[in-house]
Order: sequence, then structure tokens, then C-alpha cells
Amino acid sequence: MEKGFTITYEYGDNLYVNPTNRCNFNCEFCLRHGEKEGSIYTEDSLWLEREPTRQEALDSFLSRDVCSYREIVFCGYGEPTYRIEDILWLVDQLKERFGGQLPPVRINTNGHANLIHGRDVIPELKGRIDTLSISLNANNAADYTALCHPVQGEAAYQAMLDFAKEAKDYVPHVIFTVVDKGTAPEEIEESRRIAEGLGVQLRVRSYIDS
Repeated sequence: MEKGFTITYEYGDNLYVNPTNRCNFNCEFCLRHGEKEGSIYTEDSLWLEREPTRQEALDSFLSRDVCSYREIVFCGYGEPTYRIEDILWLVDQLKERFGGQLPPVRINTNGHANLIHGRDVIPELKGRIDTLSISLNANNAADYTALCHPVQGEAAYQAMLDFAKEAKDYVPHVIFTVVDKGTAPEEIEESRRIAEGLGVQLRVRSYIDS
């Protein structure tokens, strides 16, 4: 595995940000396993030789035409909320420079920021993050643990649900996602019921997607 230093990268009409390779998951379907070819998500370049400083990340942003993108997405090859303080600093810096021209900001997350940091970070997202895309991936704690292998065990599932429920009071768009790898329709409907019960949307995405 060859490591690089890709901080920001384009995918479709969006600008993606790769702040960390740290993750508290080891998902069965994770693209880091490199099972599929021909996608940026299976390229070695997203493995970081080291984490960028917040200034290096800002410089990477400023080397691009930031306002030309449809959306800015913190994602990459890890759980981005390990660096939530740096993400929010970057958003503040970009808002200060570009104001209302800045594209909407999304974080793709497993919904464990509070577990990772040992505190409630959700209120800090208000006015900074436009969309949270949270991986639901299973309809109960046992299946979730078997599929995602969270460090925190089965307690991680309820923590993710609680995160989504609170987040909708601070972030305009909160979305659950499930990965469709031949998932039975009744399982998708159960995921939709869980999402609706928490007042969030559900997005069913393909194995390789944004």
C-alpha cells in the first residue's frame, strides 16, 4: 500500500476533503479494502502518509475554485469527525473568505463524533454544516456490529441513532444512508421506518457512490 497526501479531490460536481484515515469502524463493505477498481475511492492516493495540518488543508482549498463546486464534502478514507475541531475551523475560514458564495457543506459520518470526543459536539455544527450524511447500514445493534465492527461494540448503534435525533435540531439536512448490496426490500423499508421515526431522511446508495 503506497501512501500519498491527497487532501482535497474532485468527484462529480463536488469537492471532497480527506482529513484523516482514522476510523473506529472496519466495515465489511468498506472501499478501503480495495475490492473494486476504477474509482478514486480504491486508489492508494487517499491513504495519507500523515494527517494534514489545518493550514495545509486550507491551502489545498484555496488552490481550487472553491465556489464552483455544487457541494463541499468532508469524507475521504476515514471517519472525518475525528478532526471535528479542524473541520469547523476550516468552515469558518472559508465562510469568512467566501461568505454566501460558499457551496453547502456536508459531512459524511458514522455518527459517532460524540463517542469519539467524549462530549456533545452537535451544537457546534449549527450555522456551519448544512448536511450530515450518517451511515445507518443496519436495522438493529447486532447486525450493525457484525457489519461495521465498531470499536465501541453494540452500544455504538444507539449512540448513532441518538446523534441523528439531536443533530436535526442544529443541522438543516440530516440523512441516513444504507448501502445497497442486494439488500432485501423489506430491510430497506425497515430502515426507512427507523429514519422517519427520528425525523430524518433515508438515502439508499449503491456500493460505489458519493
